Amino acid sequence: MKLLFVTSEMHPLAKTGGLGDVSHALPLALHHEGLDVRVLLPGYRSVLSQLKQVEPVCTLDALAALQPQARLLSAQLPGTRLPLFVLDCPALYDRPGTPYQSPAGEDWEDNPQRFGVLCHAAAWLGGPRSTLPWHPDVVHCNDWQAGLVPALFKLQEGSGARTVTTIHNLAFQGNFDPAWVSRLELPAYSFHMHGVEFYGRLSFLKAGINYADKITTVSPRYAQEIQTPAFGCGLEGLLQHRRGDLSGILNGIDSAWNPGRDPALPARFDARHLIPGKAQNKALLQRALGLKQDPAVPLLGMVTRLTYQKGIDLLLEALPELMRLPLQLAILGSGEAEMERRLLTAGTTYPARLSVTRAFDENLSHRIIAGSDLFLMPSRFEPCGLAQMYAMAYGTPPVARSTGGLADTITDCTPETLSDKTATGFLFENPDAAALVTAVRRALETYAVKKSWRPLQRSGMTRDFSWSRAARQYLQVYQTL
Repeated sequence: MKLLFVTSEMHPLAKTGGLGDVSHALPLALHHEGLDVRVLLPGYRSVLSQLKQVEPVCTLDALAALQPQARLLSAQLPGTRLPLFVLDCPALYDRPGTPYQSPAGEDWEDNPQRFGVLCHAAAWLGGPRSTLPWHPDVVHCNDWQAGLVPALFKLQEGSGARTVTTIHNLAFQGNFDPAWVSRLELPAYSFHMHGVEFYGRLSFLKAGINYADKITTVSPRYAQEIQTPAFGCGLEGLLQHRRGDLSGILNGIDSAWNPGRDPALPARFDARHLIPGKAQNKALLQRALGLKQDPAVPLLGMVTRLTYQKGIDLLLEALPELMRLPLQLAILGSGEAEMERRLLTAGTTYPARLSVTRAFDENLSHRIIAGSDLFLMPSRFEPCGLAQMYAMAYGTPPVARSTGGLADTITDCTPETLSDKTATGFLFENPDAAALVTAVRRALETYAVKKSWRPLQRSGMTRDFSWSRAARQYLQVYQTL
């Protein structure tokens, strides 16, 4: 089977969040399952600078009306044999900043064109107009940036590969001015409530959901949640209508997230040699972050976007009460300016107990996850979440809200789950500060009893979060097409 995997980011070439991690690990896992996989992604400055032996494939004259001077390049993901198609169009992708925003943090105004061209390139590769000898059987489209691909197959190409749309986060929909319908060569008749129109705007993600042959999302719980008004972001009716084609497949984590082999860690460890390694990582982390060096005080870690979705407002409300508990808190992340400001201010109020690092730092994220005793994830919603799985793999039980993939991956610590050694963390139901504080208190009580704490840590470390499981489930979806 031939698969074209279309994504707007891919670790380590370009990454802003979990999509980048998934777009690295899932195609590799599918490749290992025997699929002929090729990944299509934009030729950002960071992508082209990291690739070696890049070869031109063709000039995409078919896209000339949308953007001149677009070329298709071939390469391999560094360190692997995974083939890549890179869409080289300097006028659209050779820019500073992130894949989506300027260095000032503002969305690029031509994002509809930037990702519309990516979608047209994918439709060309999978459709009858392609002049290449390689033709995919299935095109796997990820998030709104690839959402127009299924629509282009149904509305423009008329035939070609079958399509799968994966929703990584329904809150990001790619909704734009309706003038982009004609600019992106979509037929005018597609702009209606049963097509690409969403409350008077062109919606890339709605197009992907509406026209894809199959729809997946990144956890079974989230697949159910997004069919409700509370989590559906206005698309719950369409998702209910397509529920027969919708499935939730839990993400995995990359095998590089292994505390026994992680080059970012000062001390490596595994489930059998847990205590000395965790203690050394914690001591060095406390020193590096300016926290009081005390091996007895529980250290809570957070590596997250500082946004409403991630429950940072709940944390800020709970912070005064948390700081009255015997704990330390280390936060790494960036996001909404007001939340950043309030957390940085709190860091100056509790300098020996609260560390706030406003940045994206891959190495420090590994060190916080390894050196912390508990990992905090008070998310209001979480399609899957990867950090809680990283934390469990590193012997750092999560304290998390029971939603989406958090509920699917964490087994709450109760007397029963402690007794049968299946507990892996601490869940709370209500999205409020009081519930968060209660869960932290419960975690601290368990932490104080080492005969309970060590089995809890090891239970998380021995869970199977490998991508091979998810890859086989995706393969089953492809095979139905």
